[in-house]
Amino acid sequence: MTTATIPAASAAPDTAAVKAIRRFNRFYTSRIGVLDPYLGSDMSLTDVRVLYELAHRETPVASEIGRDLRLDAGYMSRILRRFEAAGWLTRAPHPRDARQSVLRLTEAGHAAFAPLQQKSRDEAAALLAPVPAHERQQLIDAMARIERTLDPAAAPAVRTRTIVLRDPLPGDMGWVVQQHGELYAREYGWNIEFEALVADIVAQFVRKFQPAWEKCWIAELDGERVGAIFVVRKSATTAQLRLLLLSPSARGLGLGARLTDECIAFARAKGYRRMVLWTNSCLQAARAIYAKRGFRLDKAEPYEGFGQQLVGETWSLKLQ
Repeated sequence: MTTATIPAASAAPDTAAVKAIRRFNRFYTSRIGVLDPYLGSDMSLTDVRVLYELAHRETPVASEIGRDLRLDAGYMSRILRRFEAAGWLTRAPHPRDARQSVLRLTEAGHAAFAPLQQKSRDEAAALLAPVPAHERQQLIDAMARIERTLDPAAAPAVRTRTIVLRDPLPGDMGWVVQQHGELYAREYGWNIEFEALVADIVAQFVRKFQPAWEKCWIAELDGERVGAIFVVRKSATTAQLRLLLLSPSARGLGLGARLTDECIAFARAKGYRRMVLWTNSCLQAARAIYAKRGFRLDKAEPYEGFGQQLVGETWSLKLQ
């Protein structure tokens, strides 16, 4: 007979600690709606989690998804068969392992998942809405600490992150405006005039959008929106980079550089000869990205704006 070994530094949890965990579980599962039909659908929480993994993994494999979600192989197989029967899933031979199949959501599968993902975002936003802005980051940090404590191997710093750059969907443009307003107010003290400026830029992009010459990317990290960037047509030969945005939770992953590279590659492919941008001297991280890619500072001009004394900068890059 074998017995589990408890590390010397650990002690068995006392009754009060166990009760506290159970109380928090009852509270949280009730608040996030796990006890109700999940996200208003006729699917279970497990079904939707499997759909999420299929939508966001680069090479989805049943055994890996089942292992990561701690699902019994038979249970996982039944879920996948139901998805196949609904026309949501196809299988293809794995390029490196003949024992495995690569799973892909069909167009119908993505169509089934998309509203569930948006509903999940909406419910998370509704959960955060009554929390004062200055306490939200504390809440997020506390959740991250719980995750690291209970499963150190799954800490964001060491686990594999899923990054997706996609075209904008309804609701994304409002998110871009909101995030700019909140982020720049919190980190730089800019007032609501900046949010108004961003709203106007976004509105003009949507109203005058030229799909052959302009583009927006929305960046997702593990299924959550964390960044954005725009390319607009300034003239027949000049593209303008606008509204580079990256949430604090996505910093340090090279995502800001990747978004900028996508803009430059797009502009070159469209035959633009030059790319320009306007920024501020205090935005050091963004300026470093631009300088590393060959942008040159053409003009710097002090001004008063957004409730601050700032220095506006015009940068340019030769593309041809």
